Amino acid sequence: MDELMRTALYEGRAGRDESELTGLSEDDPLFPKLWHNPCWLSFRLNYLALRFNNPVYSLIQQKLGLLRPEFVVLWSLYLSNELTLTEVVRSSGFPKNTLSRAINRLDSLGMIQRELDMTDQRRIAMKLTDKGREAVESVEAIMMKHERTMLECLSPAERLNLSEILTKLAVASEGWPQQLSLDPEPSESEDVTS
Repeated sequence: MDELMRTALYEGRAGRDESELTGLSEDDPLFPKLWHNPCWLSFRLNYLALRFNNPVYSLIQQKLGLLRPEFVVLWSLYLSNELTLTEVVRSSGFPKNTLSRAINRLDSLGMIQRELDMTDQRRIAMKLTDKGREAVESVEAIMMKHERTMLECLSPAERLNLSEILTKLAVASEGWPQQLSLDPEPSESEDVTS
């Protein structure tokens, strides 16, 4: 195993015994993805996101007839009251063209309203209508219950630590590259002499 792989694996397990943390046997197909994976962070984040998103957005599509980007717009407006398309893109990570289509559909369904800012005519603000707010509220408790189920294995202190760590990563992600090169140059933090 080369040094880069060894370092990545060490960082992922932080020097702890894997079986002590998970209770998984080495025969479990999840075990190598958790403990032999040089991209340990991305695997864990994606795996957990899918365990939340798949059941939640399946329910939303069945109950409300909305696709994930459409609900992302509603949820963003529910949390912020008023946003522009650019602000929803920035706070959700979805591409502008995907959210633009979602906004057009939500507008046609009467779930959002768009208003031209009279002081800055380039700015179009969006707000939820009563219909949009009712849609979000009809699934909010189910979403919260599912998230609480996911967090049951953590103590209150661990939940607080997890929240703080993930918040720090989310804020830092603004500076991460949006496209990768096939021939990456070492970052300034990497030791190029080894």
